Amino acid sequence: MTQRGLRVLEENKTFFGKITNTITKLLIPTKVGINGLLILTKRNNVLKAFENYTDEENEDETNKKEILLKKYEDMYGLYLESIDKYVMDSIYKKVKNDTATTFEKNALSQYYNIIHLKENQYLEYKYRKQKYLLELDYETIIMQNKEKMINRYKKFYATKMEELYKGILKNYSIQLADNSGGIEKKNKIYENIFTTLEEYITNILQIKIEIDHENTYKEIIEEYDKFNTFLAGKLDEIDIIKKRIILLGISRKLFTHSLPLIVAEQCYIKLLKDTRELIINAKTNKKKNNAYEMLLGLIEDYNIKLLSTKIYWDKPKAREEYKKFWDKYNKIEKLKDENPDLCQKQKEILFIKSDLKALSKKQDKYEKIIKYYKQKLVELGAMKNIKNSYTTLKQKRIKKKTVVA
Repeated sequence: MTQRGLRVLEENKTFFGKITNTITKLLIPTKVGINGLLILTKRNNVLKAFENYTDEENEDETNKKEILLKKYEDMYGLYLESIDKYVMDSIYKKVKNDTATTFEKNALSQYYNIIHLKENQYLEYKYRKQKYLLELDYETIIMQNKEKMINRYKKFYATKMEELYKGILKNYSIQLADNSGGIEKKNKIYENIFTTLEEYITNILQIKIEIDHENTYKEIIEEYDKFNTFLAGKLDEIDIIKKRIILLGISRKLFTHSLPLIVAEQCYIKLLKDTRELIINAKTNKKKNNAYEMLLGLIEDYNIKLLSTKIYWDKPKAREEYKKFWDKYNKIEKLKDENPDLCQKQKEILFIKSDLKALSKKQDKYEKIIKYYKQKLVELGAMKNIKNSYTTLKQKRIKKKTVVA
């Protein structure tokens, strides 16, 4: 009897609880309607302010531009507040009362994942929350299928989202420069960088290309098309690295300030390391050969697309070594039209010798890949196997096989 008297019934199972729950469900559509109207008003305000500001962007009147920018920023803040209010007032209550759609449930789950960043990663939280709220309203506009509003919204959305992605990448670049976290933390940052680049190119670059009337992105269209081939189907480890190589190539043209050269260089080095490990750990010759072919392309990208643009070098000796590499590469390139096979073979030798030289400083750590490189150079005729023998004190003849240049 005592236990029955102390037992607390769940609110929605009591008579009054059921009534309250029913009333709340009835009121939710009204709340959604009010919030929807508020968002619509604030959205129109921010779009008008954005259009006014961008129309005057090239004008010489500095004071007028500053006033328009201030108004745009104020309208933007109020607009985001209205979407945030919608999440808390409407979606939260619909999820709580089990009347939410799958889209709304996922939206609330993502919202709380972002909120958790606030304490430890405030900058990332600031950018990701804005990104989330804009994505939420953009998806709502797309679902409403109002073409006029979609076309009007896209330019504002793409412009603002690009700013936010640049902020997120710059924040990761700063984190990568901090050496206090250890290898595990750095690997996580690398993953975050590649994931963020992929998100931008998948979701935002597509819109920017669509609304671009000045052919701004003509230099990256070919790489963008290559990237799109990796969006369908399940990717293996080699495909993932290939996709990331393309991402880095595109990033050198889109995010030169947010993802500085020194950070891009570290990302390339990480991909080189991952590819070498794929070669060593490959269980079939086909996978080993595929990984090796990819490595050659990656070494070329790293040296030509990145190191050739490097102005400041920490070590003058490294700069001089690269100059020698660059001279050899250019001489080999001249063979491309006359003898493409010879050109390809000479490039392969140059790339492997270059990577071999870099790894030889840590011979014990890279023993397996160094051995593999030497075997490749022997096959290419760039190194020889010399059989050597010697006699011990006990007159026992021992044969030894060594590889020398």
